[in-house]
Amino acid sequence: MKNLKMALISGIVLISLTSLKTLEPGQEETKVLIHTTKGDIEVKLYNETPQTRDNFIKLVKDNFYDSVLFHRVIKEFMIQAGDPQSKKAAPGVMLGNGDVGYTVPAEIKPGLYHKKGALACARTDNPTKASSGCQFYIVQGRVCTDADLTQMEDQRNFGIKQQIFTSIINKPENAGLKQKFVQYQQGNNIDSLRTLAATIEPQIDSIYAKTPKFAFSPQERKDYTTIGGAPFLDDQYTVFGEVVKGLNIVDSIADVKTGPGDRPVVDVRILSMEIVK
Repeated sequence: MKNLKMALISGIVLISLTSLKTLEPGQEETKVLIHTTKGDIEVKLYNETPQTRDNFIKLVKDNFYDSVLFHRVIKEFMIQAGDPQSKKAAPGVMLGNGDVGYTVPAEIKPGLYHKKGALACARTDNPTKASSGCQFYIVQGRVCTDADLTQMEDQRNFGIKQQIFTSIINKPENAGLKQKFVQYQQGNNIDSLRTLAATIEPQIDSIYAKTPKFAFSPQERKDYTTIGGAPFLDDQYTVFGEVVKGLNIVDSIADVKTGPGDRPVVDVRILSMEIVK
């Protein structure tokens, strides 16, 4: 999601959140009520993502989110908030670069995915997929077909093959092979590229056969083909909660008119957040 403008200032310092209080396994999930100018959204926070959850709880208790805008809204995709610079932003100002000076380690877990109502962390395009310390988004998404999901699986698995190919030609003993690939690519010599690729295809197939393949679970397929979501984001961003009440408010926010940078023309503001007792 490099081009989704969820970027914060590059080079943010990664900090440890181990000092924050952590809930015991099996303890009831924390719920947060988000009061917005469009209505209330209630979310529950997953215990499977303790560092992200605890950081969010801390910011809620510190009133950090009071008065921030949903500064980026894309219908049938997501609504994004958490930029502290949005609190007093003038109309039309581009937003999305505000931060708290740290990131949170990625907590991308199996079974936590981008169905409609998913609460997830924005982030920069960084190799560890570390999350923004404050910016988050709520998925609206769209309903997918089984064919859509199968195509996404095929694309992800083709990506695995590409990674295997790259790892092979980058081996020191294959320096000559890599040089030929570069030469043929620069000369747009398609036939020679295909012939050369065929020479290492058996190696690729052998490694690929032993590599776990990507596939949506039955529950993921059910959710994505009924309530919808944004499955192409799975395994790329930390999903740390979901909406339990107020999906209609998410839809209402996603439906507003937007201008440059996907910022709503009429501000949609988070008035406050509170921990639900």
